Amino acid sequence: MQIFDGKTALMDYLRSVKTTDSSIGFVPTMGALHKGHQSLMKQSVQENDITVVSIFVNPTQFNNPEDLEKYPRTLDEDIIKISQINPDIIVFAPTVDDIYEGKTLSQSFDFEGLENKMEGKFRPGHFDGVGTIVKLLFEIVQPARAYFGEKDFQQVQIVKKMVEKNHLPVTIIVCPILRETNNLAMSSRNERLTLQQRNDAAIIYKTLKEAKNKFTNTSAQKTAQWVKNEFDKHRQFTLEYFEIADEDTLSTCIRKNKNKKYRAFIAVFINNVRLIDTISLN
Repeated sequence: MQIFDGKTALMDYLRSVKTTDSSIGFVPTMGALHKGHQSLMKQSVQENDITVVSIFVNPTQFNNPEDLEKYPRTLDEDIIKISQINPDIIVFAPTVDDIYEGKTLSQSFDFEGLENKMEGKFRPGHFDGVGTIVKLLFEIVQPARAYFGEKDFQQVQIVKKMVEKNHLPVTIIVCPILRETNNLAMSSRNERLTLQQRNDAAIIYKTLKEAKNKFTNTSAQKTAQWVKNEFDKHRQFTLEYFEIADEDTLSTCIRKNKNKKYRAFIAVFINNVRLIDTISLN
């Protein structure tokens, strides 16, 4: 297995192995890998000649220093999990200095308002950090395809907009959410939950499913109020937001339009661990 901690060495290696006919698939991660990440890798291996997986906890997308500090870092275990998928996968695990060259700052992006919705409201500067690191990684790896999970749907729309505006030759592939046995969306943050909290967190997807049913017969506003009331009954949770939005623009649904696709988004805290999830409503 090829493992690189420096971008120059990785770029030199990729130039040496890539041919004019071969394609590179890329799976950007922050490590603490789970089966959801592994499903992205499997799809990339199936669809490309070369697959690169990055493991990098990106400081510029964290607006909460405590969250950055507590983010799980499990590089040795991650490498084992990657090798179990395919030992030919190339791992890129750079340092912050290697990526940012001593200037750990975000670029500023115009995402045409996508960055001001939901996650952007509660995490100022988050999507500038995401755009910065993804653009840097795309420039280093130069993939034909990049694989992202549907759970981070707003992030996917942000990345697509960044690719479009910068005319990058990368196709963004969105892969389905993988869930634990209780339907909690798989996330690296789940590792910070106790077993009881993990079991309790099943309410997140259960509430999303019921909200989907309610949305067929009632307004977005009434559905959102129902979700708030449900979480008020469970004091171990703090609902940060629940939003029903247009899939393409991420604009809040005010009045339903049968020609639009809608999606529900949710962010919940349990014991200071922030969990997000999403579900299509069409």
